[in-house]
Amino acid sequence: MSDFLEAAMLICFGCSWPLSVIKNYKARSAKNMSLPFTLLIISGYIAGIIAKIMQGKFNYVLAVYILNLVIISLNILILITSLEIT
Repeated sequence: MSDFLEAAMLICFGCSWPLSVIKNYKARSAKNMSLPFTLLIISGYIAGIIAKIMQGKFNYVLAVYILNLVIISLNILILITSLEIT
């Protein structure tokens, strides 16, 4: 049950990332994105992934951590791209 609740928390928390990626991609800019905040979130996802691996829990919760990490990392790519354009 705890894995299910952890996955639910990650899904609820992670629902905002695709919206942010879409908004930043359409604007061709991530100027409203806080890089330090985003890196902090990425660090948290990496810590969660490492914890799951160390526990040997290769399940759907690990998949949700990885999905959220990939999606929020897209914002970093948009930020880097927007800096090169300007």
